Amino acid sequence: MNNTIKILIFAALFILVAVLGILGLSNLKVDDFHKAAIIFVVDSSASNQKDLPAQKMLIRQLCSMLDPEDHIKILRVSEDSYLIYEGSPQASAEVRKSMEKFTQLDSKEYGTAYGLSLKKAFNHALTMKQNGYIPAVVVMGDLENEGAVENQINWDTFPNDVNDVKNKADNFTMMFMYAHPSKLNLVKEKLGPVLGEEHLVIGYETSSNKALRNFLNAIGR
Repeated sequence: MNNTIKILIFAALFILVAVLGILGLSNLKVDDFHKAAIIFVVDSSASNQKDLPAQKMLIRQLCSMLDPEDHIKILRVSEDSYLIYEGSPQASAEVRKSMEKFTQLDSKEYGTAYGLSLKKAFNHALTMKQNGYIPAVVVMGDLENEGAVENQINWDTFPNDVNDVKNKADNFTMMFMYAHPSKLNLVKEKLGPVLGEEHLVIGYETSSNKALRNFLNAIGR
């Protein structure tokens, strides 16, 4: 075999390998990364104080599983509701200090303004959607309706409120954790038809790790 034939054979093999490589790469599906915005609603009322330390630990655990490009906001809810942290989920020290300082029991407050806090959470979620994030709301608390009626959840109209958010943010996800099973069953009954199995995550106290995995799947992690 002379040198010309050898060169032609090697050239043909090189071209064949190159073509196969290009075809292989063209068939690869690259998963698009979409940054997420998680709005936490944390119950600091008297009725939830017993479970609050475990809930705050769970929030920190979930934050450690998120991407540095994600964004979180933490709303504290008792008689009133207001933002106590916003920023990177990876700023663990700041997240911990914010929750420790602003979720302490205030003896002057009575009630749990879940309805008010969720309205604020939904507004934050829609704003983050406009900024290119996939929004989600995580509720940590007992879901007890206490205090002023106008600040409570109206379970008859609440599904419509959630549906409005979903219509503006296709991949909107909600997770409810640590409430009594009877309350979580109510959530499932009211919001299941709206969000579906994938984007409504129910976390019982005994299965929190499973709930976190399901939530991460729902937001594309």
